[in-house]
Amino acid sequence: MSGDQIASLMFLGLLGGAIALSYVAANRGNLSRVARQAALWVLIFMGAIAVVGLWPTIRDTVVPRQTVMQDGREIVMPMSPDGHFYLTLELNGTPVRFVVDTGASEIVLTAEDAARIGLDPATLVYSGRAQTANGMVETAPVRIATIALGAVIDEGVRAVVNRGELFESLLGMSYLRRFDRLEIAGGQLRLAR
Repeated sequence: MSGDQIASLMFLGLLGGAIALSYVAANRGNLSRVARQAALWVLIFMGAIAVVGLWPTIRDTVVPRQTVMQDGREIVMPMSPDGHFYLTLELNGTPVRFVVDTGASEIVLTAEDAARIGLDPATLVYSGRAQTANGMVETAPVRIATIALGAVIDEGVRAVVNRGELFESLLGMSYLRRFDRLEIAGGQLRLAR
């Protein structure tokens, strides 16, 4: 800490002390109420300091972020609080959030995500079927011009658009197999090429 910062801190401490003493003097007949209010303000102040100090940890827990490392060839993603791994890829230049699903054989897009990346759901041919936890659903095969995950870019990737109820697009094994290594350990997902 510099000398100016210490001087500012001392000034604020003296100012706060003077305000506190004047408040106590004005309310000396009701000191128990003053003590309760002071304790409440001390707790609020300490809580605010704790939140500010812990914000990076809180943010990473609530909204885990993917990290691209080693010349963009390794992707590290922390597990989210709900126990899933989420990756954001750029499909045709548009960011799309996926749930990593090793039980899904394909990349499965919601109709909303398909529309966002430029696929018109009205023109899709739902000729396929897939068995899901919610039963049988119709799927439409599509090709995605480009998929980018950090510096890793793939072109002409097969996927399907789900006609059924799907809350989030799924990143299945047809894409995950493109990586040399897929490792889940220590609360992290690592993909490397």
